[in-house]
Amino acid sequence: MKTSDFFYELPQELIAQTPLQQRDSSRLLVLNKQTGEIEHRNFYHILEHLHEGDCLVMNNSRVLPARLLGHRPTGGAAELLLLTQKEGDIWECLARPGRKLREGAEVIFGDGRLRATVVSETQSGNRLVRFHYDGIFLEILEQLGKMPLPPYIKEELQDSERYQTVYSKVNGSAAAPTAGLHFTKELLAQIEKKGVKLAYVTLHVGLGTFRPVQVDDVTNHHMHSELCMISQETADILNETRKNSGRIVCVGTTSCRTLESLVNEDGSFEERSRWTDIFIYPGYRFRAMDALITNFHLPESTLIMLVSAFAGYDPVMAAYAEAVKERYRFFSFGDAMLIE
Repeated sequence: MKTSDFFYELPQELIAQTPLQQRDSSRLLVLNKQTGEIEHRNFYHILEHLHEGDCLVMNNSRVLPARLLGHRPTGGAAELLLLTQKEGDIWECLARPGRKLREGAEVIFGDGRLRATVVSETQSGNRLVRFHYDGIFLEILEQLGKMPLPPYIKEELQDSERYQTVYSKVNGSAAAPTAGLHFTKELLAQIEKKGVKLAYVTLHVGLGTFRPVQVDDVTNHHMHSELCMISQETADILNETRKNSGRIVCVGTTSCRTLESLVNEDGSFEERSRWTDIFIYPGYRFRAMDALITNFHLPESTLIMLVSAFAGYDPVMAAYAEAVKERYRFFSFGDAMLIE
């Protein structure tokens, strides 16, 4: 299977640059994975497609304002993008300009309220950086950091909460689990009132989610690792849903990857956490997920491969062609798709 098999033509103007004013007013393409039939709805119609006894699984990870703009002691501009907390105040970061930020280099942020020293360089070219500050790091980060928007979004984000889901809770992501951006608290309350269980998992999304597949043969691609976890409460809800023949509906590819990484051989769940580098592409046998809510993904990305594994290659590529034809909005701030 070739990476180029997952290419599709996308006009630049269909890449959504800003979120819609009302989260749940985005469009929703509904794809029946058995028949390939396509239906055009609005996202708030998701209520009609969820049934009593179903379980909606959402990733409650919260995006860190992880992009820090500062300067070196010499005055030159410098930028750090926080990726992973290694231990204490040491973080793995992307650093610019890399040639100036070698071991021992210092960066100053916010008039010196936050300072950083480069400890070492990783094999992948990232930097291990130690931060120095007075107070609480996350509070300082909230004040000084910017949202690390994907490279295809060129517009400045006016309200940083629009790059967070309304149920985000656990700090740690470098990018939003964007399928969840369509939900409002009111819509979730209506869903719950219908008898649909709400369950939360945590997967901290890394920037590797935007990393292009650079090999011709899909099977030679290696995924980045991300930390994911399921609580006992969520495991109990999932097991109860299975027992009562309800559907497990994942909100986003991160929720899907979490469940598929942590499900037991017999299809049951328990409280667990692990680093996962699961790569799902056509031929994969799903053990945990019955339906998927997702956004429209980049051509040749691992995410469109995952969606194709779930719904079938031909139906997915046909659905994407239809979405382009119907002028859907694509990627992080774009429209949504339900595969059932």
